[in-house]
Amino acid sequence: MNLPDFMAYKDKFTQSAFVEKISHVAKRAGAKMVYAALILYYTLESDKVALKDKAMIIGALGYLISPLDVIPDAIPIAGLSDDLAVLIFVLHKVWGDVSEDAKQKAHDKLAQWFDEDELPQAEDLFKENPEDTPV
Repeated sequence: MNLPDFMAYKDKFTQSAFVEKISHVAKRAGAKMVYAALILYYTLESDKVALKDKAMIIGALGYLISPLDVIPDAIPIAGLSDDLAVLIFVLHKVWGDVSEDAKQKAHDKLAQWFDEDELPQAEDLFKENPEDTPV
């Protein structure tokens, strides 16, 4: 079995590739997944985030835009579930580093791509309890 040449995909791992991928799958993926991806994306900009956490974020976002998936994105419903699981896992790991500014930027971008009635499903990433962890 031959593995694909991962370096052939290096040009896909850019800021514009991320935004393009998210905008193409936004409606199919749903507001919750897009919101998680955007929060991680904007958290990556912070200089207060540890290098190991940035590496996790880059890995999660890279997995999202990668054409290689455990469950191919073309499969209806299930195709994006592995991507969402990775995003939520990493978001949970770096939650302490997520700033209010990152949340707000993500929400503003989300509001551009989704109708108002679709936004509440993304809001359940945040709980109002003391643990305040995304799920």
